[in-house]
Amino acid sequence: MSARNIVLIHGAWAGGWVWDRVCGPLTSAGFNPVVVELPGSGSWNPDDVIDLDAVAEHVVAVVESLDGQCTLVGHSGGGIVASQVAELLPSRVAGLVYVAGMMLPSQMDFGMLCIEVGLASPVGISRWLVPVDDGNATVVPPEAGAAVFFHEAPVADAIFAARMLVPQLESARLMAPVWTEERFGTVPRLYVECTLDRTVPIEAQRAMQKLVPGAQVVSLDTDHAPQLSTLPELIEAIADFAQNAFSRTRRLEPAATGPSS
Repeated sequence: MSARNIVLIHGAWAGGWVWDRVCGPLTSAGFNPVVVELPGSGSWNPDDVIDLDAVAEHVVAVVESLDGQCTLVGHSGGGIVASQVAELLPSRVAGLVYVAGMMLPSQMDFGMLCIEVGLASPVGISRWLVPVDDGNATVVPPEAGAAVFFHEAPVADAIFAARMLVPQLESARLMAPVWTEERFGTVPRLYVECTLDRTVPIEAQRAMQKLVPGAQVVSLDTDHAPQLSTLPELIEAIADFAQNAFSRTRRLEPAATGPSS
């Protein structure tokens, strides 16, 4: 029997460490958690072109290295990457989970969504971002990270997580997915909404659910990082959805060559 792979994709300014507490419980539940470290987070070469194509292809390579299908879990901006990978490899993706994630309509970025919803700019963490690398990247001050991302977690956990945040290339953050109903649209989806989120407000989360309909929804009364604040509930949501996703038999389709413009 193929492994029940769950590929975990972090969001902006973060890293694979955001899933540290998730992996053990998922393994105990009979899954194979695979943590991805995205390019454009923390360090990069000056000549690197790190955009949606590059980030998605990085995850595609991980998915193709695995035995059997996977469920993709995208936290925050990692949801954009998950959507794009599902468009590229719909036959290899059993399901998609968005954790306070960017389940964006095709060709719409988060800024466009905020305008659509009528949220006043700057939204969430944006007002506290500090430009670095001649403005090509940004970083989150730890005090702001703790207050905006991790405010429902125990204080020590919030401070630790906020200090783990790293610079993020803007080209790897401000992305819009490009997907079709024939490929991405065939993949089952779960949206884990976080009602107390201060950076992806619940109004934006629910707007995405309406603009990209069809996802199951689990609602958690917590902040942007349920990995720290409501771990048992998050594990239950992911595991239940993944169990059902892996039990489905889906039509195989060839992989796409890359995101289309």
